[in-house]
Amino acid sequence: MEKESDAVFLEYLIKALVDHPDTVKINRTVDEMGVLITLDVHSEDMGKIIGRSGNTAKAIRTLLRVVGMKNNSRVNLKINEPEGGLKSGENNDSQPSDISKSVDQAMEDLKI
Repeated sequence: MEKESDAVFLEYLIKALVDHPDTVKINRTVDEMGVLITLDVHSEDMGKIIGRSGNTAKAIRTLLRVVGMKNNSRVNLKINEPEGGLKSGENNDSQPSDISKSVDQAMEDLKI
């Protein structure tokens, strides 16, 4: 279980932050670039995971890197856009389903 301590840590952290912990899904893959952890959460919880100006997502990624360094591995986090995710004021038919753009847009929407 030692090799998966990063995924266990992330699951604990995310489930403590969200309103729908039963919908949290974490997938861990390892390749020549290191560890990639993909995260899926309920669409209503996306704002809690990203945080204002993306600060929560940045903090989560920083913590995962620290856990990875402890285990001599490089850990990256990819936050998947939830199905049915809302993009305020946008027509979803005209937008490509580019995950990174969706996360960037969600972070932009959270700025006040």
